[in-house]
Amino acid sequence: MKDTKPFLKHSSNMRRALAGEAAPLADTLSHIDTWVFDLDNTLYPADCDLWPKIDQRITLYLSHLFGLDGMSSRALQKYYYQRYGTTLRGLMEEHGIGPEDFLDFTHDIDRSSLLPDLALANAITALPGRKLILTNGSREHALRTARALGLEAMFEDIFDIADADFVPKPAAATYERFFERHAVDPARAVMFEDLAKNLIIPHERGMTTVLVVPKPGQMDHRDAFEIFRDAVPPYIDFVTSDLARFLKGLAPDAPDTADV
Repeated sequence: MKDTKPFLKHSSNMRRALAGEAAPLADTLSHIDTWVFDLDNTLYPADCDLWPKIDQRITLYLSHLFGLDGMSSRALQKYYYQRYGTTLRGLMEEHGIGPEDFLDFTHDIDRSSLLPDLALANAITALPGRKLILTNGSREHALRTARALGLEAMFEDIFDIADADFVPKPAAATYERFFERHAVDPARAVMFEDLAKNLIIPHERGMTTVLVVPKPGQMDHRDAFEIFRDAVPPYIDFVTSDLARFLKGLAPDAPDTADV
């Protein structure tokens, strides 16, 4: 997967690429008026220690809840995650666990490793239209994380797991709730995500989709089954390893082959 310029798929919205020359990013996405961002491993890089901290807190929560050793708790956690989309959903479905204590406990982490990302803040601020966060995490987690990154003021609102009635992405119902809640026209919106499976429904509904991947050689704390390694499927329009530079390439005066 090349990383020197945006990877452009030959979708119906991007016919200018059929001749082999990618359109300038600003032209290709000129119809977009709503910019939707996942939070974890998207607004901050995959080598950040934030997600491992949350992951460890989830394991600890299960250990306390069921009296399990660490290895057993970890196995149960990943079973729920793969089957239900989030560990929380598995606990709610199979054990009737309430979400508030789980979310408070698992997101009670040290965010001091996060530093303000001025380049990303400037790039998001320059985007024309609305900016929203769509996350499987809690609103409080999203607010604290965005604040640590210096991005809090950039976003109009956050659609969190509670807004989704605790049904996580990639469930179609979650995106439909999001579109309705924020009056989003999918045909005029773009979704930025680090998990390829979470872009299937957005693409089907007409959104432009951007997969955010680690830079070459960058540590990736996600589980192996979450990491995208295959050929780029048709439901992904762009792939970038540098979100700030990708967004900067949307500026009207940006070069046609922005390095992302």
